[in-house]
Amino acid sequence: MVAEVPHHGLAIGLWLIGGLIALTGALTFSELGGMFPQAGGVYAYLKEAYGELAGFLYGWIILLVINTGALAALAIAFANYMEFFIPGMSGNDKILLAASAIAGLTAINCVGVGVSQALANVFTGIKLLAIAGIIVAGFVFYEPAKVNLSFSLAENLPVDWFSGMFVGLIAVLWSFGGWHHASYLAGEAINPQKTVARAMVLGAVIVTTVYVLVNLSYMMLLPLPVMGSSELVAGKAMEAIVPWGGRLVAVAIAISIFGTIGIFTMSAPRIYYAMATDKIFFSFLAKVHPRFRTPVNAMVLQAVWAIFLLFVWGTFSNLITYVTFMDILFMTMAGAGIFILRKKRPDAERPYRTAGYPFVPLIFVLISGAFVLSTLVERPIQTLAGLGLVALGIAAYLLFRRNNLNPG
Repeated sequence: MVAEVPHHGLAIGLWLIGGLIALTGALTFSELGGMFPQAGGVYAYLKEAYGELAGFLYGWIILLVINTGALAALAIAFANYMEFFIPGMSGNDKILLAASAIAGLTAINCVGVGVSQALANVFTGIKLLAIAGIIVAGFVFYEPAKVNLSFSLAENLPVDWFSGMFVGLIAVLWSFGGWHHASYLAGEAINPQKTVARAMVLGAVIVTTVYVLVNLSYMMLLPLPVMGSSELVAGKAMEAIVPWGGRLVAVAIAISIFGTIGIFTMSAPRIYYAMATDKIFFSFLAKVHPRFRTPVNAMVLQAVWAIFLLFVWGTFSNLITYVTFMDILFMTMAGAGIFILRKKRPDAERPYRTAGYPFVPLIFVLISGAFVLSTLVERPIQTLAGLGLVALGIAAYLLFRRNNLNPG
């Protein structure tokens, strides 16, 4: 992100924009989550607003781009941080290590989610401690003589700062990804009109504050050119304090990423299951293991495709562009669905109604839509690859429906 926007003020501003998108999106999706509390989440919102094809395409893209691409990106990030302990790894070595992580954690989750959930809880605790440590370190060891912080928009602005802001948002929106999951609980909340809005606002403010503070810490410890040229910013920042600091934080980050990969391999198959039971997706994805009661077919297919994407895209930057573009495209459609459903189903039960309607969802849709269009122009290879899979999904859906088959 800093490579695209080498300016302290603009870089921090991007994190604030990311928080605004997460907040307005979460408030919007909370109304939808209350209306459709059944399994499927965004898939259900799209299907109800736009029809079966939109729901099918979301599941198709979740499988072929969003979740599998995220798995691949997380795995390559894990492999990158392992370079602190295995110096001299080639690009192919990192890809093989990343593929092994995906395969191993998928196998664990196929046996049962209990082990993965326990690991995720431990890894989350380690992640929070690492973040807190990095924030404190930046403020304690900041030396103005070595690193000059300047947040003024009147000086040092990059020439192409405006287009750079949209490209920089790719990394920011990737980092904020997952905010919509909390909205799925709106239908189960006590006094939802008050508690849901409060929870979403507090959640967005807390997460945004943490991102701003941790990036300020990086900026206090590293010059912007170093930040922009490194894939291991947290490790480099701690290494600037003590020689072994990079390895220490690398352990925490690698463990955290490892835990997140485990969560992804466990949670995504719920969407495939919901679609398969609706008879508009591959029926074999709804089958569960007779002994372990886990959706083994969905997990294995997801792992195989994620490993394939590792070899296709190769780098973290390529993968998150591929993922974030398609993710925000469908999120924008789902967010706009609130306007359609207010007219289409005015009498539907809504435990929570979006605060600030219609302005809050409109802000989300407009900013997200602008990001989608800008990314299409600035990063055509990754975005057109995703759109090509959408076209292939439309053809697959029409073929399934013409033959009146549940694809499987």
